[in-house]
Amino acid sequence: MGEQGAKPKSLTSRKLKTEGMKKLGFTILLILSSYFLSNAQDYNTGIGLRGGFANGITIKHFVTQKAAFEGIISSRWRGLELTGLYEVHGRAFQTERMKWYIGFGAHVGFWNGDYTEKYWGDPGKSYTVIGLDGILGLEYSFTEVPINIGIDWKPAFNVYGQSGFWADGGALSIRYIF
Repeated sequence: MGEQGAKPKSLTSRKLKTEGMKKLGFTILLILSSYFLSNAQDYNTGIGLRGGFANGITIKHFVTQKAAFEGIISSRWRGLELTGLYEVHGRAFQTERMKWYIGFGAHVGFWNGDYTEKYWGDPGKSYTVIGLDGILGLEYSFTEVPINIGIDWKPAFNVYGQSGFWADGGALSIRYIF
């Protein structure tokens, strides 16, 4: 006589087959998802360094296949500027993993006039500026390593605090992408 409460072999083998099918289905779903996601865009999020007249940190995150938000924290003249941008991307020069992008956004910046005197500010005065930004750029994502490199021109127009047009916002960005 068998042990009391033991399950018949047929129920145990059915349970093992069901678990095996679930694992197989999950594996197939994972492979298909990674294939389609990798073909949809080069990356979802990138974080890295931005260097130009203003240096800082850049974070870009795609919200659709062709649209992304980018946040930039930068410093110039010992001040701090926070920029938010909305960008539209498209394939450039019929080259895989190379994209052009264009966008717009806004910024807020904080400066001490003691360090901006040579360029635009008055000593002893603090500045808070708010303005509008545009961006036009080109970027390439490598396949061998999870790195993206981009070059852009980001003109800005301050509408509050110290108004004026700033056309020298170009930079080179290098991001880790995932």
